[in-house]
Amino acid sequence: MDEILVDWDEFRATRAQLGAAFVRILGYFREDGIKSVAAIEEAMRARDARGLVMPAHTLKSEARQFGGEKLGALAEDIEVFARHCVESQTSPEEYLPRVVTLRPLFEETLAALEREANPLVQRRPSGFDRAIGY
Repeated sequence: MDEILVDWDEFRATRAQLGAAFVRILGYFREDGIKSVAAIEEAMRARDARGLVMPAHTLKSEARQFGGEKLGALAEDIEVFARHCVESQTSPEEYLPRVVTLRPLFEETLAALEREANPLVQRRPSGFDRAIGY
C-alpha cells in the first residue's frame, strides 16, 4: 500500500472541528482501536469472516477521521474482503498476512497521532535551545 501514514491536513481539520474535545476523542480512538484490532485478530484465529466486518469497519472510520490513511485503507481492505467471504461463505484465512500487519500499523499510527496531539512535545529544537544546552 502506497498510502501515507497520516494525512496531516485531515488531522488538523479534525482537531479544529473537535476543539477542546479533540484529546478526549483521540483517547476514544485509542481505546476503540485496541478493541477493534483484538477483535479482528480473534475473528481471524476463528476463521470468522462475519466477525471481521464490524471491527474493521469501525477501525477504518475512526482512523480516517484522524487522517490515519494507511491504517484506514488496510482496515477497509480487510472489511471488504470479509464481506466478500461472508457472501461467498468462504474462509478469510488468505488475509492472515494482512491482519498480522494491522497491530503494528495501528500502533505506529497512534504513536504519530499522539505525538502530534501532545502540546508538550518539542517538535524541533531552535537555535536558542541548542545554545543553552537542551
